[in-house]
Amino acid sequence: MQGNFSYWEQTEFVNNADVVIIGSGIVGLSAALHLKKQQPALKVLVLERGFLPSGASTKNAGFACFGTVSEQMAYLKRSSEQDVLHMVDYKWRGLQRLRKNLGDVAIDFYQYGGYELFRNNELKQAEECLDSLTYFNNLLKQAIGEPDIYAVANDKIAGFGFNGINQIIVNRFEGQLNTGKMMRALLQKVYETGTLVLNDCGVDEIKQEGGHIQLITSQGNFKAGKVILATNAFAAQLYPELEVVPGRGQVLITKPIANLKLKGTYHFNEGYYYFRNIDDRVLFGGGRNIDYKTEETYDFGHTEKVKQQLTTYLNEMILPNQNAEIDYWWSGIMGFGEDIAPIVKEVQPNVFCAVRCNGMGVAMGSLVGEEVAELAING
Repeated sequence: MQGNFSYWEQTEFVNNADVVIIGSGIVGLSAALHLKKQQPALKVLVLERGFLPSGASTKNAGFACFGTVSEQMAYLKRSSEQDVLHMVDYKWRGLQRLRKNLGDVAIDFYQYGGYELFRNNELKQAEECLDSLTYFNNLLKQAIGEPDIYAVANDKIAGFGFNGINQIIVNRFEGQLNTGKMMRALLQKVYETGTLVLNDCGVDEIKQEGGHIQLITSQGNFKAGKVILATNAFAAQLYPELEVVPGRGQVLITKPIANLKLKGTYHFNEGYYYFRNIDDRVLFGGGRNIDYKTEETYDFGHTEKVKQQLTTYLNEMILPNQNAEIDYWWSGIMGFGEDIAPIVKEVQPNVFCAVRCNGMGVAMGSLVGEEVAELAING
């Protein structure tokens, strides 16, 4: 049946797009939304190879964050102070745009605050972060517009019920959202513009052909005037020269827990581990730093090494002596690179990419999508 398109399918679905967007995640759908907002008559088609968005858009933990103190310190070692400030500003504005586009009620957004935890064996790391609070508060005030973004919150350790934690730094501007509701709301907004989203249609090759671009897909060949690549971690499968490395995030969620004390978003070990409350459960993920090479994969799934570490932290540190039951596991694939900024550029004539969100797609995705849409409009 591949490529067995009727006349109606050819004229209304397959060869009827001014712009084809590859990827129906946060970036791709945000690009579609912006294109239709700027040029309502534009015919926009989104192709998605998965039944649901592949990658991380429907699999992320729902953290509305822009980086812990230890993450900012790590960024500063790789980039300039100005670059770090720029990315915080970018993420912060991206989060505000997401909230404005979809509304806080539609995405279950709550700004409960975010907490960075330091374990008993991380005294040096905690001290370095505490010594940097004033510096980062002054720096990030330029982006957030408010003082005292980060503060010591050791008084909350006992109330949260953690074991083996000696320091906590709170970011009062961090929030959380419901990832599933966010993506449903974003899809609904896109549908309302008349944009078509076709699932189970993987793009294998992009070819320049005369005055248009041909896309060779799992369902047949499509034509477009312009193409936007918004596949994040999977971008190098089509354009190997793009510096995007996949990074798998393994995640668990517990069964409902009576009288759960946690409320907010939590990080430790430079953000490599993260957890939060959701529907009286604990969602907990991370651990790719245990074995970077194994986790640099396009394959969804789990490893016993990471599962064991997450389970140990859950039962010994986060919910000690509670014997929490794990309900199920999943994984998502994020896109990373040495440069802390996303890649938004023209990769070949009339083909544009918006990829490499470095694990911050929720924060960056809306603006990255708008940025690449502008490139496509003006390119």
